[in-house]
Amino acid sequence: MKKTVKCMMILTTLLFVNSFIYAQDINALVQKVKAKIELVNDYEAKGKMKTNVAFLKVPIANVMVYFKKPNKLKIKNEKGFSFIPKGAVNINMNNILSNKFTVLDAGVDKIAGLAVRVVKLLPEDDNSDIVLSTLYIDEANALIKKSKTTTRDNGTYELEMSYGKFAAYGLPDKVIFSFNTKDYKLPKGVTFDFEDGTKQPKAEDKTKAKKAVPRLRLIIIV
Repeated sequence: MKKTVKCMMILTTLLFVNSFIYAQDINALVQKVKAKIELVNDYEAKGKMKTNVAFLKVPIANVMVYFKKPNKLKIKNEKGFSFIPKGAVNINMNNILSNKFTVLDAGVDKIAGLAVRVVKLLPEDDNSDIVLSTLYIDEANALIKKSKTTTRDNGTYELEMSYGKFAAYGLPDKVIFSFNTKDYKLPKGVTFDFEDGTKQPKAEDKTKAKKAVPRLRLIIIV
């Protein structure tokens, strides 16, 4: 009996130590990603933005992207209007990682066949606009491949990132920014070309359309 109790105590201790080391490993990974991103103090980049949403026809736009440390980001359309919701430009990795947060390990996943570590960040500030951020991290290269951020007042945003010549600084060459357009309102005086509507949908199609939530994807390639 004493031997069994002793074995149980040893096993419990080992599990606790392994859990502690694993938690340290997750925190170390997030800090490694953060350190890479913090290498950049400011930048500006030219890019092309493609707006992809079912009910709008928006031409590809030439944009300028400006960043200044710690978290000032601006996207300027050289001609016309950028279909970006209020508060969305604050959903960038610099802003998310600059806040104090609790790191939770959410296991592993795959993105385009690549194994990634899934990490959830819970802000310690109860008044933070960000409620939860989920990061999908390429562990070998310390790069965030995808993120999902839920905000208190502005819905949920997703970022998908592809890297190239600036990977050493954590800067992607291509960003796909997605969000639901259900509650988005166009500014006064702004109009878009909608689908021509010459083809009348069937009754069941109308029902589906009412239930569907249009999703907007902004693709920026620099």
